[in-house]
Amino acid sequence: MAEPRTEHLTQAQRDALEAELAELEGPKRKAAVEAIKTARSFGDLSENFEYHAAKNEQGLLEARIRKLRHRLQHSVTVEHDTDDQVGVGSIVEIEDEHDERMEVEISSVGGVSPDSPLGAALMGAAVGDVVEVPAPRGSWRATVVAIRRA
Repeated sequence: MAEPRTEHLTQAQRDALEAELAELEGPKRKAAVEAIKTARSFGDLSENFEYHAAKNEQGLLEARIRKLRHRLQHSVTVEHDTDDQVGVGSIVEIEDEHDERMEVEISSVGGVSPDSPLGAALMGAAVGDVVEVPAPRGSWRATVVAIRRA
């Protein structure tokens, strides 16, 4: 079996995932158990739609809890405190060869992953650097215009 990859998180990202996990393991899990209990009281379980729906919701909740625990267990907290180079937690403005600009956040949570082709190309780059991003239809180049912390 392959080793799980290590995910890089900023402290704010780790805090957000931990808060979501606490909410799911606390109030949300309690509500799911209550919904099953209430639905069970409606009678015959073989034709009890509410019971089956509540059990399905509980299954989805438990799957999300397992996923969050795994992510937190296999992640490291990084502290990127400079605007000189791109790192996890940086917001980077780039300009492509057609003078089109875009802003991306280097993040394993809700942004461009540092392991993706674009993220890997940008990691460690400084303002003014030209990076080459591999793509299925041929690589493309972009210039780092600005870097700031998220």
